Amino acid sequence: MSVLVTDTGFQPVPALPASGVADLAHTDDPAGLDLAGITLIRVHVPAFNDGRGFTVGRRLRMLGYTGELRAVGPMIADQYPMARRVGFDAVEIPDDIAARQPEAQWRARSDWQAHDYQARLGHARTRA
Repeated sequence: MSVLVTDTGFQPVPALPASGVADLAHTDDPAGLDLAGITLIRVHVPAFNDGRGFTVGRRLRMLGYTGELRAVGPMIADQYPMARRVGFDAVEIPDDIAARQPEAQWRARSDWQAHDYQARLGHARTRA
């Protein structure tokens, strides 16, 4: 089982639609994927210390994908803001991670836009 994490907290993982879903590994090249008709892309992240899934997610957004993008795997709450910044809409974590890092820890990081140092740097440059 697993838990879906969004900016509003934990929720059950909804049943996957019968069509329009693509599952990618952290090593897949998204450039070859036909995005037409895909409403959900799940990018599997094998370990919290493997950032290649973040690259796949970012590349999908740069390729123009606008549907739901979900990171799936044993991520930790500290990674949630980065997952959101690169384009993921939600993170699907195993139940054991949810038990070790309860909803309050994930919700504490849900204000991911407020702590974006790159945006602050850009803002500082435009004022100078």
